[in-house]
Amino acid sequence: MSCDSCEIKALIYRYAHHLDNGDLDQVAAMFSDGKLVTTDDGGAVVEIAGAGAVKALYGAFTRLYPDDGTPHTLHMTSNVVVEVEEGAQRASASSYAVVFQAVEDFPLQPIIGVRYFDAFQKSGRHWRFRERRIQTHLVGNLSKHLLRSMA
Repeated sequence: MSCDSCEIKALIYRYAHHLDNGDLDQVAAMFSDGKLVTTDDGGAVVEIAGAGAVKALYGAFTRLYPDDGTPHTLHMTSNVVVEVEEGAQRASASSYAVVFQAVEDFPLQPIIGVRYFDAFQKSGRHWRFRERRIQTHLVGNLSKHLLRSMA
């Protein structure tokens, strides 16, 4: 027997694992029926819908290093609160994430802190992202992580 809340938490954590592994195809696939919502450097709301658009976004902005094809990051996701609508196929969650990075000439350090506000839809027996809202709260040195500014 499965636990809906447990499956949703696993989905949230899998997102971080795929990013840290540099597997942008898997990150994108998580949004095949969903979208990311964030703001650009100017504060404008940006919606990125579907797997193709999500992969294009991460591919354009995420620096993957040639030694192992990863961004040399660790996403630490915590404070996950899941609410499953009783008798429904929908759920929501909120969580925090701090991203750490270390590369040559760049000692281990936190580079960004965000809050995630997620909406999920159950499709068959599996939960999927409907929407992930990303609110940036703390920004450190992103120069070794981003290929270009989000502006």
